[in-house]
Amino acid sequence: MTDKKNNNYKNYRKQTQMVRGGLWRSQHGETSEAIFMNSGYVFNSAEEAKARFAGESEGYLYSRYGNPTITMFEERMALNDEAEACFATASGMAAVFASLMSYLKSGDHVVSSRSLFGSCYYILDQVLPRYGITTHLIDGTDLSQWEKHVTNKTKCIFLESPSNPTMEIIDITSVVKIAHHHNALVIVDNILASPVLQKPMELGADIVVYSGTKHIDGQGRCLGGAILSSKKHYEKYLKPFIRHTGPTISPFNAWILLKGLETLQNRMSQHCHNALEVANYLSQHSKVKKTIYPELKNHPQYILAKKQMLKGGSIVTFIIKGKNAFKFINKLKIFDISNNLGDTKSLVTHPATTTHRVIGAEGRKKLNIKDTMIRLSIGLEDIDDLIEDIENALEQIE
Repeated sequence: MTDKKNNNYKNYRKQTQMVRGGLWRSQHGETSEAIFMNSGYVFNSAEEAKARFAGESEGYLYSRYGNPTITMFEERMALNDEAEACFATASGMAAVFASLMSYLKSGDHVVSSRSLFGSCYYILDQVLPRYGITTHLIDGTDLSQWEKHVTNKTKCIFLESPSNPTMEIIDITSVVKIAHHHNALVIVDNILASPVLQKPMELGADIVVYSGTKHIDGQGRCLGGAILSSKKHYEKYLKPFIRHTGPTISPFNAWILLKGLETLQNRMSQHCHNALEVANYLSQHSKVKKTIYPELKNHPQYILAKKQMLKGGSIVTFIIKGKNAFKFINKLKIFDISNNLGDTKSLVTHPATTTHRVIGAEGRKKLNIKDTMIRLSIGLEDIDDLIEDIENALEQIE
């Protein structure tokens, strides 16, 4: 690789960092970042291999440990979130699990908001207790519950804001103050907001996790995730855990996510514009019982959302009147039925039977996920076409 003489973009604005952060060029001088698909690396001598494995000289050892293409993605992610370090993972859930398990041990106590993506809920509610880790799931929007349950015995807290699919907004700054008063680590799942709309580390969070599969790729092409942290936490906890357990991202997937970052800011702007238009339309429709979107003034955390986020995001959730959820979904022509989100194509899903099926009826009741709830991921199609598609589907239900 060439010298990283053009790699210091810390003094530039975010969009420039998203396009050029972490950029390395080989001796060939390629314009687009190179994809290094190799699994291993060769050494010029046994002495060089020994020095590299001992950490006495720089260089790559094995692509489960590190890879030039993956490094470019990690450095660009870290620049955008103003984090000291980033570790890319094979999926967003790999990032969530590694962020927790790299730090926790048997006997530890965790407090988490209960309004979570189904797989996150499953990890907190089912998996961690198997390892002797005590977990408390609370109403994350109620600061008094954080104050009650976060104690000096609490090792870390986990929260998702906005939450999937109910779009609850948690006061990250206030929760961080409570957690840090008890020396608890704060992990924020920032997937729905994306790296563009919300900066949890600026609000005091210690760890931020992403599913790159969502807005970062945003085109349904690959899986990937990322964990952002301080350099100290990275070296002590994340690096040894991920290196030895192996949830490593493919270099090809890292390259796709790297290229996705270049257009993320522009895509998110259009996502948010379209989503707000859809939310406004649904909120006034006679066949819609409730519309949930952070930029609607009737959202219970509207003021907090405006303070904490730049815009409302790409997800609009609504509760339809009657028992017509499936019929509405099946009548849509443009929206694809998919459990993914943050894609250029608009998507629709029924959380109770897909993304949150695993938590059971009782779990869904606690999270206010009703059988009549529908989640829309608003894409980049013409907004008039999207609204007409929704209108036509609503007209065909009772």
